[in-house]
Amino acid sequence: MPSNQLTIGSRGSKLALFQANWVKSHLEAAHSDVTVVIEIIRTSGDVFLDAPLSQIGGKGLFTKEIEDALLDGRIDLAVHSLKDLPTVLPDGLSLAAVSHREDARDALLSNKYGSLKELPKGARVGTSSLRRQSQLLRLRSDLVVANLRGNVETRIRKLDEKQYDAILLACAGLDRLGFQNRIAERLSVQQLCPAVGQGALGIETREADTGTQARLQCLHHVPTHCAVTAERSFLRRLGGGCQVPIAGHAWIRETWIELLGVVATTDGRQLFRDQARAPVDRAAELGSQLAERLLDNGASDILESNSVL
Repeated sequence: MPSNQLTIGSRGSKLALFQANWVKSHLEAAHSDVTVVIEIIRTSGDVFLDAPLSQIGGKGLFTKEIEDALLDGRIDLAVHSLKDLPTVLPDGLSLAAVSHREDARDALLSNKYGSLKELPKGARVGTSSLRRQSQLLRLRSDLVVANLRGNVETRIRKLDEKQYDAILLACAGLDRLGFQNRIAERLSVQQLCPAVGQGALGIETREADTGTQARLQCLHHVPTHCAVTAERSFLRRLGGGCQVPIAGHAWIRETWIELLGVVATTDGRQLFRDQARAPVDRAAELGSQLAERLLDNGASDILESNSVL
């Protein structure tokens, strides 16, 4: 492979390719001697589209095959939605850059109702996320949560076909694809705490590939990296994946970082929420400490029970 060519590994959805092309354009703008190409790689999460994510099981549903290509040398970097990237990476790989985070909140989409509050009792809400399901039912136990899989366009089409009264999606993906006008309500992080890393892109490389890592620094956003470091440390200590309703969101305020963490049962009847702050240079420590606090306060019982499997 020519030294002045970089190959990005990406999933094939419209959103994934938008994100990969965003990285490509910024790399080529910052490095005039570099040519960037994109290789589409199909992941397990793209193959099994009918079953809920929680039933497919395993970590790295949307990343493993891309990481295998990275380790094999077929690609030079992988562009992920950071929320899909496990907190423990395979040996030999590293998180080389984290992009500036877009809107991390979740969005409610509905063709009939303007907000979560307006949804009538028994309204059918589509989501594939146990995190969203648990917090939604905590807020509105009278709603019916139904499984919803597929790319962004497919999910919106199912809403338009009246299979659901409303659906929940990430604001960042909708904004990137130009679907802002479909959003009925952007839900606050206090209503629905986002997924760890939501709204940011994680760019993964081989650990030894210092040349590619150096080129990627033009994309790296230090405040976002600090925030997601706290979030990923929180999730790593809890040991959660797609099968566990865990949420975490951090933000920077001057020299401090604040972190909100949530652990819940899938039906939302039990929900542990806590918030803590620390100096920005202690982001990883903050995440693990908040996780410990939630575990001590009862979240450990949720994580150990069959209700989260």
